[in-house]
Amino acid sequence: PELLLCLIRIMSLHTPTVRGLYGETIEIPCDPFIQTENAMMIKWKYVPEKKDGSPQDLIVKSKDQDALMTLPDAFKKRVSMAANSSLLLSDGKLTDQGTFTCMVVTSTNIFEHQNKLEVLKSPEGLEIFDKAQELEIGKLTKLGVCTAKNANPAAEIMWLKNNQALMDDGKGIFITKDVKVDLDTLLSTTTSTLKYSAQKEDDGAVFTCRATHIVGEPVTSWITLTVTYSPETVELLVTPQDPLVEGDNMTLECVADGNPAPTSFNFHLKGETIKVENKNVFTITNVTRDASGEYKCSLIDDRGLEASKNVTVNYLDINLRPSGRIEKLAGEALEVTLQIYSSAAHSVSWKKNNRILENEPKFPKIAYSDSGVYECEVALGPLSRKASFELVVQGAPVISSLSKHSSDDGKYKVLTCEAEGFPKPAVTWNINGTLITESPFSNGKIIQKFAVVPSENLTVQCTVSNKFGSDSKSIDVLPCKYKERIRDQTKLVVGVVLGLLVATVLIGLAYWLYLKKSK
Repeated sequence: PELLLCLIRIMSLHTPTVRGLYGETIEIPCDPFIQTENAMMIKWKYVPEKKDGSPQDLIVKSKDQDALMTLPDAFKKRVSMAANSSLLLSDGKLTDQGTFTCMVVTSTNIFEHQNKLEVLKSPEGLEIFDKAQELEIGKLTKLGVCTAKNANPAAEIMWLKNNQALMDDGKGIFITKDVKVDLDTLLSTTTSTLKYSAQKEDDGAVFTCRATHIVGEPVTSWITLTVTYSPETVELLVTPQDPLVEGDNMTLECVADGNPAPTSFNFHLKGETIKVENKNVFTITNVTRDASGEYKCSLIDDRGLEASKNVTVNYLDINLRPSGRIEKLAGEALEVTLQIYSSAAHSVSWKKNNRILENEPKFPKIAYSDSGVYECEVALGPLSRKASFELVVQGAPVISSLSKHSSDDGKYKVLTCEAEGFPKPAVTWNINGTLITESPFSNGKIIQKFAVVPSENLTVQCTVSNKFGSDSKSIDVLPCKYKERIRDQTKLVVGVVLGLLVATVLIGLAYWLYLKKSK
């Protein structure tokens, strides 16, 4: 007997823990190394967790007999024995926690195996009470009370701001924790209270309460808060910002950083104060250069919070002389003057007949080629001004060139007369001939080509004239060589024919002599 009791004590030194879920059936195994198939008796005993009483028999099963139950009231209709001798405990409760002993009696030994039962239960959700709707900057305020109810063991609660854990620092963050145990169910309720001193950047931050437990996934609940504070700065915005030009609509916008932001402002417009309510903008339409100057805005109830902005309205005016249609005689001078009145640096470009000029046009001595439409454009940002004049150069025509050349086939002579003048000069020739082409009259210039077929030496004269005068030039023209070439070609053909006849006669004579000799 002493040896048996020692063996039982040794087996009882290590007591494994069995964990079961609250409200579910819990299986408590007997020692798997004990052979229970041929056991004479198997008994389950129970000692409550508080260990304030002696072991209680729960169920006894003798060999070849039905199980006998001697259950306390707390276990009635909840205890049974499985085929493998495990104890089955339905509807697990925290009051079930304690030590369960499986005793196996064989013909030679008595074995005991103990299990310590721990019943687990996850919290029944997570709630935040006493939620703060808004926080005043710099003021320590209770943000909320987070509660995880009826768990075992007690749930752990953590507070986070924008997914970053908050720690009690004794300054701007205070976190208190409390755990209460229900005396009937022994379940624990964890409560955590967060007090927080908000900063301006906390506006719109998400504060999260997170509960973790040995059973199940973490559960969370959150609060999104508004941080209120009085305005500290004011800014005046002007639209459009740059450049603002005459004719634009200028919008003044007063922006304050308070939360909630102010909705009414005073706009100070060059000596005039205008009050606007329920909005923070004021628009001036079709501004002029006189609108340049300093503008201000301020809070209606705090003139000390004020912002200002200097505004420049850009303008651009030009005056081009001459303008319109200008008629000048060739050889005269023309002075072109462009006056520019602007608020800032600008660019100037010139065109003649829609073609870009590299430089500003100057006319110390007007030529017919200077005729055309001149246009200047001055640009300042989006502002653009244009002015133009048309220069018409007039004067008596002058022949600049009179030339001649033979046609490709040599049958006639081509005379080319080039002249300048305005109005368009008339071109005449002193001999009969054919007009081949006449160029378009452009920039006071005209070119005419004339065809003649001289049979002898001629002096041909080109005359150009308009209302201002006339000009003439002459050129000597020799006869065409076309007929002489025909006679030369005829002589060549006759010579070739005679040569062929002589060759034929010689060949015939040689053949006759050959035949006679062979006979």
